[in-house]
Amino acid sequence: MIDTVSPQSPFPLGATIVTGGTQFAVHAPEATRVELCLVDGEGDERRIDLPHQTYGIWHGLAEGIGAGQRYGYRVHGPWEPIRGRRCNPHKLLLDPYARQITGRVGDNSALLGYADEAFGEPSTVDSLGHVPLSVVTASRTTGVGERLETAWAETVLLEVHVGSYTARHPGVPVADRGKYLGLASPAVVDHLHEIGVTALELLPVHAFITEPSVRARGMRNHWGYSTGSYFAPHPGYASAPGEEVAEFRSMVDGLHAAGIEVVLDVVYNHTCEHSVWGPTISWRGFDAPGYYMLDDDGCDIDLTGCGNTVDGYSPVVARMVCDSLRYWYSDLGVDGFRFDLASALARDGLGPFDSRAPLLTAIFSDPTLARAKLIAEPWDATAAGYQVGNFGSQWSEWNDKFRDDVRRFWLADRGVRDLASRIAGSEDLFGTVRLDRRPWASVNFVTAHDGFTVADVVSYENKHNDANGEDSKDGADHNASANHGVEGPTDDPAVLAARGRHARALLATLLVSTGTPMLLGGDELGRSQGGNNNAYCVPEEASPQDSWAIDWPGADDPWVAFVSALTRLRRSAPALRQPEFFDGRNTPTGHPDLVWFGADGVEMTVDAWHDDSRRTLQAWIDESDVRIAADGEDPKRDSSWLLIFHSGGPADLTTGRPEWFDGELEPVFDSSDPLGTPADMGTLAAGAVVSVSGQTVLALRSRARTVVE
Repeated sequence: MIDTVSPQSPFPLGATIVTGGTQFAVHAPEATRVELCLVDGEGDERRIDLPHQTYGIWHGLAEGIGAGQRYGYRVHGPWEPIRGRRCNPHKLLLDPYARQITGRVGDNSALLGYADEAFGEPSTVDSLGHVPLSVVTASRTTGVGERLETAWAETVLLEVHVGSYTARHPGVPVADRGKYLGLASPAVVDHLHEIGVTALELLPVHAFITEPSVRARGMRNHWGYSTGSYFAPHPGYASAPGEEVAEFRSMVDGLHAAGIEVVLDVVYNHTCEHSVWGPTISWRGFDAPGYYMLDDDGCDIDLTGCGNTVDGYSPVVARMVCDSLRYWYSDLGVDGFRFDLASALARDGLGPFDSRAPLLTAIFSDPTLARAKLIAEPWDATAAGYQVGNFGSQWSEWNDKFRDDVRRFWLADRGVRDLASRIAGSEDLFGTVRLDRRPWASVNFVTAHDGFTVADVVSYENKHNDANGEDSKDGADHNASANHGVEGPTDDPAVLAARGRHARALLATLLVSTGTPMLLGGDELGRSQGGNNNAYCVPEEASPQDSWAIDWPGADDPWVAFVSALTRLRRSAPALRQPEFFDGRNTPTGHPDLVWFGADGVEMTVDAWHDDSRRTLQAWIDESDVRIAADGEDPKRDSSWLLIFHSGGPADLTTGRPEWFDGELEPVFDSSDPLGTPADMGTLAAGAVVSVSGQTVLALRSRARTVVE
């Protein structure tokens, strides 16, 4: 038994194994007393007062305590809900800095900090046995090794869910399916190499806890946007119970060895505690005014649509977020982060977005994080939070305008003007406010976890979210989708052919556009979610194999071959991976780097750009500029391209004919073919007529041209 705690430094926060025991330190500035609660294998608790408080941090050394010890905290202090103070020692709290957590939520009502109503008396129900516990974890002693640091201009992202992606993969060991280790298994790595991705963007792997409202429907959170710990890997993705930290690191190491980076989707904008009416699991019980945005009445300001908003203007939050990012980057080896609802982190309450807000500045200026990939989801749940293109120079951003404009072009309900902006790198969004940004700041996508899969974009006109238990009221109502005559599954070969052609055009547009492409994991396999555009939850007892898991067809699947052909095309063509915006600069040919043509091969005029009935756009990219030649490549080689985008029906198109072009065009890629193989039409002179049978993306490479010395 431990009867005393020795004084130690208040830093680092969390539980740190030291000589003689474990140092515990936790932020609770308004507490009058903090008890460290050590819980044994039988669930019995031993409480020890932390004797010291420095800078609002309670700390002490627990002698003889080592790795594997389960623990929590009880915080004594003011209960003044209208001022945000909600100290309640009846609630056992997770350590906000815990590197590992264990256990499941029991009775949700036992987690409520209040008795009858949120601003009434405190609850006297003990939450021990109903709340997960923190676990003392040994620090790693090995470094992360040399990082890949793949250039942004060379990056191809694949957004995947750790559980769903490998849960049914026949080549993954059964114990590792739907787990961290499954993602780094040889069969999956081979697939990732085949489809040409350079980085995985993982849906949340911070340990998450299902919201009470979701549990009440007999469901559990599947995506993970309900954080319970910003330092602990989600235990449900471990093959061996309790080994999630080691297995996560093993996954990262394995992917790095295969040349694949790891980017985490991180949810620092809100937590699993929901509003003041929600459970008290961690942060709220330690320092609600320090962690959350609260109004003058002690209620949460909700910029996230999830009940609470983490306060990015709070020093304690800036410290916690940066400590968390450094831990995942330095100790666990990840390469970057995608920040969910990032705009919420840069707003002071209901105030305007500030790209130089304290938390964004802290992340930007942190020397450890300076080389990490940083991706913002540049909006929150409010209109004022929509800030696409407005983050700082070191940030890339999800570009939903790319998704919307590209989808609408292929639906034939929008002309070519917006399409041109998107395929050229969205300079109108990323190259005007800040002149130091580059095209790769635009993370382009046509589908993501939030919405339809690409197969469903072309198979459903309406969402079908009944499985979520919310009467299909959740999820977006406007999806820029088409069912091609039949809603949902069909055996009609004509409908299936039209759907396939539409889907291939979407994927081809994504991979030939300037910017950083992001594919949705499973789209390369033709995956459907049955028209569910908000597949964030599953039945509580569902196995990984049942939770929106991906079916893996044979190796000769045409979708895999098609996507592989696209990524090979992108790798072979620096013109499609521009590190600078097109600006009309003269190339060594003496002519502009980008010229646009219509279906008739005539250069686009102002009137043509504003003609929304146009269904064809051609982009001539002169790629002889030395600044965009890859290392070791001759900038004068035959590598200019003509890209043709046609969203209409059968048509005869005249290839663009710039007056300086004196060579031939070689068809290299054709999205109308299931494998991307162009028809055998030989080489074409500029101004030749090409017949297309419907929606098509064509890529034609210049075989020769005059170069101005």
